[in-house]
Amino acid sequence: MSTPSVTEEVRSALAENRPVVALESTILSHGLPPGRNREVAERLEGVVRAAGAVPATIAVLGGVPKIGLTSGELDFVCNPANDLVKLSRRDLGAAYALKRDGATTVASTAALAHAAGIGVFATGGLGGVHRGARETWDVSADLDVLATTPVLIVCSGVKSILDMGATLELLETRSVPVLGFGTDRFPAFYRRESEFDVPWRVDSVRDAAAVVAAHRGVPGSAGVLLANPIPVDFEMDADLHERLLTEGLELLRERDVHGKEVTPVLLEHFHTASGGVSLDANEALVVSNATLAAAVAVELAA
Repeated sequence: MSTPSVTEEVRSALAENRPVVALESTILSHGLPPGRNREVAERLEGVVRAAGAVPATIAVLGGVPKIGLTSGELDFVCNPANDLVKLSRRDLGAAYALKRDGATTVASTAALAHAAGIGVFATGGLGGVHRGARETWDVSADLDVLATTPVLIVCSGVKSILDMGATLELLETRSVPVLGFGTDRFPAFYRRESEFDVPWRVDSVRDAAAVVAAHRGVPGSAGVLLANPIPVDFEMDADLHERLLTEGLELLRERDVHGKEVTPVLLEHFHTASGGVSLDANEALVVSNATLAAAVAVELAA
């Protein structure tokens, strides 16, 4: 196994039992355009620090898992010329052995965070069950990792490209608690609500942390999903969202896109066809999730 490289800031925080929040790198390398991605990276780490926690952006560079990135490493991850591979948990061994540079998805970030002793992780959206999965078996590894890795993942639900009902059913089957933060409905990424209810609602950081702490005493190894709706001022108009989604689904069919390429292609279409509206929404929701994750991490460490 490749020995993780942990920044001094993160190592000190973990040694002193101070709150740490893991952040993924795929959103930087594959989810946002050059320039904007580096600004968002800085902003995410900034809001985590402002809330009293330490950020640990995770990636694999030269075959070495990095728990926390230096400024230069963030520059490297955000530069499209470096052509980082998108790494799920299954890809980590190959990336280590072949000394590759890669950005970590929700699945691999959660796995590496847990291995490093980090129990809270903020991201934009969770992967899930794809439409038509009965025929294709296209189900994100994010769900399996969350079911077997005791971390808290704070996100804005799943993208509407996915089969949301099937995703929630699978989370129930795998005994993953789903909490809605200030909402009774499961968020749909760019939209604050879907048609699906959440099993549990929490209305404060203290309550969210209490549920996470209590769940960690329950037998099993499942994590917890805290679903945080996109800030109301950045919610995408329903008609625009429906149009972009319909166009995006058709684009995926035309290009015969499957698996881990679906999300980058869909995001690119949303960003381009919305005239930047989805970019602002994407940034707003992931910043909101990082802020909430940091607040919960601080409460858990108190």
